[in-house]
Amino acid sequence: MTTTERPVPRWAYVLAHAIPFLALPSGLWRLGLVFGSSMGMLDDAGAPAYLVGFGQKLYVVSLTIVSELVALTALGLVSRWGEVAPRRLPLIGGRRVHPYAAIVPAVLGSLSLMAIWTYAFRDAYTGHFIPFSSTPWKVLMLTCYSPLNLWGPALLVVTWAYYRRRVSATAVAV
Repeated sequence: MTTTERPVPRWAYVLAHAIPFLALPSGLWRLGLVFGSSMGMLDDAGAPAYLVGFGQKLYVVSLTIVSELVALTALGLVSRWGEVAPRRLPLIGGRRVHPYAAIVPAVLGSLSLMAIWTYAFRDAYTGHFIPFSSTPWKVLMLTCYSPLNLWGPALLVVTWAYYRRRVSATAVAV
């Protein structure tokens, strides 16, 4: 394992590694849909809602995979590959990563995640949410999706630690 130029605070390291686990429960819940369960969701007619066709299933699987891959990019903020691009990458391999090349997308991503999940959960605890066949199904869905509300703030905090370590003249391991 290679180390970073300046030590990564332990809390930032742990938080960066926790971020992919914030996206995982929602992905597992969506995979239930792919494998033929309605997961308790009802359509407009009050019947169980299922994914229809290969295209919908492919979309849900792709969304799950892409979500996890995006969540894994947080590891770059606490890893050597967030400071020097891996040699195997064409054109940029072996070059130093300019700090703002990581900071700007991470900040924009975290703010986007906070906006997306704030909007998505606006009706989660009201009668205007997705209809479910029973309360336990709704609770399961909310339990699986609620960690996504922490993804944006967690990424923003890890980005702040990266900024302090890579940019701030007074970078200290906290």
